[in-house]
Amino acid sequence: MRANEILEQIREANLSYLLLAKQMINDDKAEAVIRLGIDEQTAELLSDLTTAQVLKMAASDLPMCSLRFTDPQVWKLASDHGKDRNISGMHAAILMAGRSVNIQA
Repeated sequence: MRANEILEQIREANLSYLLLAKQMINDDKAEAVIRLGIDEQTAELLSDLTTAQVLKMAASDLPMCSLRFTDPQVWKLASDHGKDRNISGMHAAILMAGRSVNIQA
């Protein structure tokens, strides 16, 4: 993959992420803070962005979001496709919610 294609994909991912984040924050700020792994001040800043600001930020070559799973156990649970998939998914969500609280504290 060429460098220009990678940069364009980063920009597209940035735009998708920012639009999704704004929608989530506007729908339910408390849930968005947890799901996005951001603090309330960041949620307010994202919510207040104009369309022009979103487009300008999305044009950055730096990704606006990052992978939040740093625990191999969470990756294992999230990727488990066995018969107890729902339980694994809930367990992964609980672990991530706990990490989110610890990071923000």
